[in-house]
Amino acid sequence: MHSQTATPTAAPAPANAAAHNGHRLSARKFARHFAEMVVAMAVGMAVLHPVWMFVLDALGADGLMHSPYTGALIMATNMTVAMSAWMKFRGHRWRPIAEMGVAMYLPFLALFVPLALKLIDAGALMLWGHLLMLPAMAVAMLLRPREYAHC
Repeated sequence: MHSQTATPTAAPAPANAAAHNGHRLSARKFARHFAEMVVAMAVGMAVLHPVWMFVLDALGADGLMHSPYTGALIMATNMTVAMSAWMKFRGHRWRPIAEMGVAMYLPFLALFVPLALKLIDAGALMLWGHLLMLPAMAVAMLLRPREYAHC
């Protein structure tokens, strides 16, 4: 007589397990996307700054670049344009792109108050504006983790 021994088998996976794994958030992709946006911002500053200088000089308004207020807004614009283009290329919708744009300007706008009160100088405005941009971007990303963790 032939005896059969039961061999242990793995429990069947739930029907939606494969689909669920495909939608798992990836911290690595999230961080990579953050880094890509920072690189795009740096490219925007490097590429668009000379364009602004040329245009403002041609218009006789080169002083705008040297004002801490307009200079900061121009720099934020340079970064936002390049980062927005990169986000659109990566397939983002316009709303998250706009939210990320707000994250670019908000630190500078908030720092305009202490600048006007002479609590900080133009150098501190630029330093802190750029540094505070990073957590502002992270907050915008964390509001929509699925938007950024799958790219």
